[in-house]
Amino acid sequence: MEVMSSMKRAITMAITAALLLAIVAIPSFSKEYKIAIVFDIGGLGDKSFNDSAYLGLQRVGKELGAKIKYAESRTPSDYEPNLASFAKEGYDMVWAIGFLMADAIDKVSVQYPNTKFGIIDNSWDDAWYKTHPNVLSVMYKENEGSFLMGVLAAMTTKSKVVGFIGGMEFPVIWRFEAGFKAGVQAVDKDIKILRNYAGSFNDPAAGKAIAVSMIRQKADVLYHASGGTGIGMFEAANETKNVWVIGVDSDQFELSPKWALSSMIKRVDNGVFEGTKSFIEGKFKAGVTTLGLKENGVGMATTTSKNASAGAIAKANAWASMIITGQKVVPDGMKEADRIPTK
Repeated sequence: MEVMSSMKRAITMAITAALLLAIVAIPSFSKEYKIAIVFDIGGLGDKSFNDSAYLGLQRVGKELGAKIKYAESRTPSDYEPNLASFAKEGYDMVWAIGFLMADAIDKVSVQYPNTKFGIIDNSWDDAWYKTHPNVLSVMYKENEGSFLMGVLAAMTTKSKVVGFIGGMEFPVIWRFEAGFKAGVQAVDKDIKILRNYAGSFNDPAAGKAIAVSMIRQKADVLYHASGGTGIGMFEAANETKNVWVIGVDSDQFELSPKWALSSMIKRVDNGVFEGTKSFIEGKFKAGVTTLGLKENGVGMATTTSKNASAGAIAKANAWASMIITGQKVVPDGMKEADRIPTK
C-alpha cells in the first residue's frame, strides 16, 4: 500500500509539473493592449494602401488578442485630434497611416510621451528620434517592387507606350515612379513612358481621366501609385478593353479580372502587425525599419500568373533575385533624372 501511495504521489507530482510547464509555454500578456490606427483622408475602401493597413490591425486583434479601433479623417485638420483622442483614451500604441500625418505625429507624440506611436511612410533623422523616443517609422523600398512592375509592363506592351499615374508629388511616390521607369528601361530603353499626377489619393474620377488620356496616347499598360484615385484607372481599362493595368499596395486583381496584369504588393499590414508585436513583446525601439524585396515588404501579387505571360514573370523574378542579392540597385527617385520626364 505504501508503494502504491508513493507511486500516486509521484504521478501527481509529474502531472502537476507538466501542467505548470504547459501554462508557462502558453504565450500570454499581463494586460489587454489597446491598439488603434488613424487613416488619412483616403480612408477605408480604397482597395489599396489603407485597406492593407486595416488588415494588419485586424491581425493584431485576432493573433495578439489586443483591443483594436480605427478612425477615419475627413480633412487633414482631423489628423492631430484623431491621434490625440486615442492617446487620451489610453490606447497603448497608435498608428498614423501615411506620410501626410508626419506633422501631426511630430506634435502629438511629444504631448503624450507614455503612448507609443507608429507611422507608415515617413521617417526623420536620428536626432529627431532622441526627442521623440516613442515613435516607430516603417518605410518601404517601393522602388524595388515597382521595378518588377516596369519589367512586366515592358515585356507586355505592344504599342511600346506605357503610363504611370501618381497620387501626389512626394518622395514616397517618386520611389514608385523611379522604380517603374528603371524596370521598363531595363527591358527596352525605346519604350515611351507617360507620367501624370492626380494631386489626390482619393479622386477616382481624376484617375480615370488621366488613364483615358494616356490610352488615347497609345499607352496599353498603366501602373498607378495613387490609392483610391487608382480605382478610376481600373474603370477606364474595363470600359476601353485591351489595356493592361497594374495595381498597387494590395492585390487589386478583383477590380479588373480580365485586364489586371499584376499588383505591386506593399505589405503595410506586415508593418502594422510586426511593429505592434514588437511593442507588445517589450521590444519596441524608436527609429526606422525599412522593408524591401529581401524583407518581403514589397513584391508581385500571386494573381500575376493569371494574366501575365510566363516569360514576363520569369524575367521579373530573375531581376528580383539580383535586387535581393545586391547585384542590382534600383534608383530611389530622389534624383529628378531617375524619374519619368514630364514631357
